[in-house]
Amino acid sequence: MFTNTVLSPAALSYQKKMMNSFIFWWAMLFKLPTAVFWRLKMVHLDGEKCLVSIPYFWRSQNPFKSIYFAALAGAAELSTGALCQLALAGKGAFSMLVVDFRAEYSKKANTKTTFSCEQGVEVFDLVASLNPGESKQIIMVSYGQNTSGEEVARFFITWSFKRKS
Repeated sequence: MFTNTVLSPAALSYQKKMMNSFIFWWAMLFKLPTAVFWRLKMVHLDGEKCLVSIPYFWRSQNPFKSIYFAALAGAAELSTGALCQLALAGKGAFSMLVVDFRAEYSKKANTKTTFSCEQGVEVFDLVASLNPGESKQIIMVSYGQNTSGEEVARFFITWSFKRKS
């Protein structure tokens, strides 16, 4: 089991880039332009958890005066995917893909919403356990909370990893 949260030099480099708002903005512009449009922000990223926020404003708003479900899903996916990328940094060639997705909405998202995924240790363990040619899946959960700390949504994102030979 991965209990040491010390990041490799490649992971530290990835973390530094993702936490730099200027570099994050440019990376998202080319890799995930909707993140720029919705103004997603990387709030925190380390070997244990990731926090991503999405503001409530005209670009993320639906006609019902709440954050559009796709914008919430994008923020939730980024909170899990960034942890996955951090775990893969410097570990060689891998394939990574979302293979299942489920969401539960519990409250209207009409303020800034912050998504948190705290499964860094689990995804680091999974990546470390993969042999060449082998694939495994992990269900990662991202919890969205409004500015009052109330849960507005919970996303279950299944990531599949395959270590390339």
